[in-house]
Amino acid sequence: MVETYAEDAKREEAAMTPPMGDRGSASELRDPVVVEFPLRGEWAAANTPAHKIPSHGTDQLGQRYAYDLVRIDARKGFHLHPAGPVRSYLIGGRTRECYGWGQPVHAAFDGEVVEAIDGVQERAWLHVVRELALVLKTAVTFDPAKHGLAPVLGNHVIMRMDRIYALFAHLAPGSVAVEAGQTVRTGDPIGRVGHTGNSTAPHLHFQLMDSADLLKAGGIPCAFREYEVDRGDRWERVESGIPAKANRIRSVP
Repeated sequence: MVETYAEDAKREEAAMTPPMGDRGSASELRDPVVVEFPLRGEWAAANTPAHKIPSHGTDQLGQRYAYDLVRIDARKGFHLHPAGPVRSYLIGGRTRECYGWGQPVHAAFDGEVVEAIDGVQERAWLHVVRELALVLKTAVTFDPAKHGLAPVLGNHVIMRMDRIYALFAHLAPGSVAVEAGQTVRTGDPIGRVGHTGNSTAPHLHFQLMDSADLLKAGGIPCAFREYEVDRGDRWERVESGIPAKANRIRSVP
């Protein structure tokens, strides 16, 4: 909720090829698939392949180049909720008070809906320490054969464009606006940002992959067609960019 993700000391250039990650190479990102930014307004990348590869520390579930996109306020750091640090760690706050919760999620390309899952409940009260503990517990006990992928993905949508698949995960309960087999156009609403599944706070997990079967899927590098990045004294337009970690970015009207 508050500073769940640490802010980098240096600002990276979002439009340039990112540096080498923990295990991956920057060369992996030189020819990404370019799609539209799936959110509107101002956001930040909490996890991004611009920072490290794999971006989430694992290749499992096709998330080698995945993004976690969060909405933050103007305070320094990653403040996802109006509460201050002390209240966040001691008491917590309402999930629906987080800045990103309930924000519309849009299709990043023209394509077909392969899977649309709704009905996974979310925790109404958000507590930083508890959320992190639950994420660790899920990582240790994860067994798709017994429980499927809902404990990790929450409510989610998978779309297909030719042989490329996109995952939109952790959507709010009751918000999924599409169904399997439906054809959608770029920009169509498909759901809303939520806090379901293996989530520490309301955010959108977005990734491209080569299969709709996440247990077999490999990640595909992805860039966003256009957005603007906050350079402190101005907003700078970026085309076919990969947002750096902690960059404040916004959609282009």
